[in-house]
Amino acid sequence: MKVIVLGASGYTGAELCNLLSRHPSMQLACAYVSENSNDSGKALSQLYPQFPGLDGVTLQPFSLADVHEMDGVSLAFLATPHEFSHDVAPALLDAGIRVADLSGAFRLKDAATFARCYGFNHLQREELALAEYGLVDFYADKITRASLVAVPGCYPTASLLALKPLAALLDTAVRPVINAISGVSGAGRKAALNTSFCEVGVQAYGVLGHRHQPEISAWLGQDVLFTPHLGTFKRGILATISVRLREEVNIADIQHAYQQAYVNSPLVRVSHGQMPRLDDVVNTPRCHIGWQFDPHSGYLVVSSAIDNLLKGAAAQALQNANLMLGLEKDCGL
Repeated sequence: MKVIVLGASGYTGAELCNLLSRHPSMQLACAYVSENSNDSGKALSQLYPQFPGLDGVTLQPFSLADVHEMDGVSLAFLATPHEFSHDVAPALLDAGIRVADLSGAFRLKDAATFARCYGFNHLQREELALAEYGLVDFYADKITRASLVAVPGCYPTASLLALKPLAALLDTAVRPVINAISGVSGAGRKAALNTSFCEVGVQAYGVLGHRHQPEISAWLGQDVLFTPHLGTFKRGILATISVRLREEVNIADIQHAYQQAYVNSPLVRVSHGQMPRLDDVVNTPRCHIGWQFDPHSGYLVVSSAIDNLLKGAAAQALQNANLMLGLEKDCGL
């Protein structure tokens, strides 16, 4: 099945192209960059020599006129800015091409919240209503039938995988408190002083105003307090979360909740008492979760580790595409 990647020269786009180069049932028909990109015409392996499978992939400039000439393309991955995805997704859908969008353009169903978080009004209301949220370990049935999937953000992926199995056990009077740290690759490939590796010090940012907070709250079904941190390492996310559980909840309830949630998710590993390490998940599509519970206070601490560019982006996008195209969820991973 032919697929395309828009935004192929960024970190996530390149990871996607690398995964697709080894996929048994998908063929990368074209890797696109923006019309004015300096990367247009370059071989993708020139930018990412660590991916030898991309030697034959040349980056092509994209224009909307190309959409109606994409004969036989089944699905498009959008590893593109929010505004671009917002404008281009409807044209792809009109051409009969399914869309897995890795931007935030279709993650928030409330248009007012979207405008506040992303700084522009959402004009594609029909597509917004149509979009399914691509947290594959919880919404596989809906994703299978979807024509447009909003792939979750990397921080929400780490946070929700830790929290959603516990949703029915939470004391709703107390907000979950999420502290998460990400490598600098989460800021993207474009150069900026405040995310330059030499300038970064471990620090919190986006305090009480990060756009991922309403995304996590919306898909958990409960308000959270989310604080992201920027780390002095390249890739990976570690989210450590404190929650209070209902009075009657015990360790067996927690174990059962996680077992039920991930019985069909072999790439998600859950451990009681063993907290995850970033080194164990970086450069993999896996999520490792560890938790510890204090029955006297009712508080549980759960930690979740993922690679922000893979399970937090490209690998989860591929899982979504697999489901959308009738394949096994983890095919190619």
